[in-house]
Amino acid sequence: MLPFFLFDTVPDVLWLSLLGLVYLAWIEVRREPDLLAQVKLWWCLLVFLVNLPGYVALMIWVALRRRRRAEGARA
Repeated sequence: MLPFFLFDTVPDVLWLSLLGLVYLAWIEVRREPDLLAQVKLWWCLLVFLVNLPGYVALMIWVALRRRRRAEGARA
């Protein structure tokens, strides 16, 4: 996205894709019951700033949290 900001031309499809990724990130962090609002905002801003790599990092982090919670519930 950086070249688009430098040249001041961002196609509407890229804006919609970015908004879609941030919305998906919000849905994921919203379902986490014990997260502070600041942590939820941090993840959404990270996805906004680094786009797809940020969303992949969020998905990995959420999966690890859910796995640890499931293992803790079993033990």
